[in-house]
Amino acid sequence: MTKDDIISLPNPHLREVSTRVADANDVTSLVIDMTAAALDWEASRPHEISAALAAVQIDSLQRVVIVRSDFDNKESRDFTALINPEIVKYEGSIVADYEGCLSVKDVYGKVPRHTKIRVRATNIDGEEVRFKADGFLARVIQHEIDHTNGIVFIDHIKEETESFYQLDEKGDLQPLDYAKHIKNSRILW
Repeated sequence: MTKDDIISLPNPHLREVSTRVADANDVTSLVIDMTAAALDWEASRPHEISAALAAVQIDSLQRVVIVRSDFDNKESRDFTALINPEIVKYEGSIVADYEGCLSVKDVYGKVPRHTKIRVRATNIDGEEVRFKADGFLARVIQHEIDHTNGIVFIDHIKEETESFYQLDEKGDLQPLDYAKHIKNSRILW
């Protein structure tokens, strides 16, 4: 798969709840396709990495997400698959920080999220995994699990007029005019 297989708003499937996966063996090729699409997207973006992707983003309504193994090294192309991921506990404080999404073109937002979470999922081998995540990893996992529940990051900040941004040609975030670009956007809402 390529970046062209990644769906974006206003595609209504991004607002649908994904179904649980019964057998991890059934999603092996899906995970390979997701990784290929995420890496192809990244190759087209000089200032960004593909941190993660949910299956719904390649139009497969299954509860599968992939998360980059090393966010700091763009040369590392490894992703970890989480099948039927769920947050079992929210911890820490709530902090607003910047997020983007492969399915929300050219719009970024400052989104409040918990700084620590506990996660339960199934790995690609069909084994249950439990782990704690904090910082950026916790943010990424919350973002992706939202996708499996039909929630896009902009839904958290819909009325926050100062929370929307775009990337300039240097890769810096610049505020977006809420009234002009966000409030009545037929693409976003």
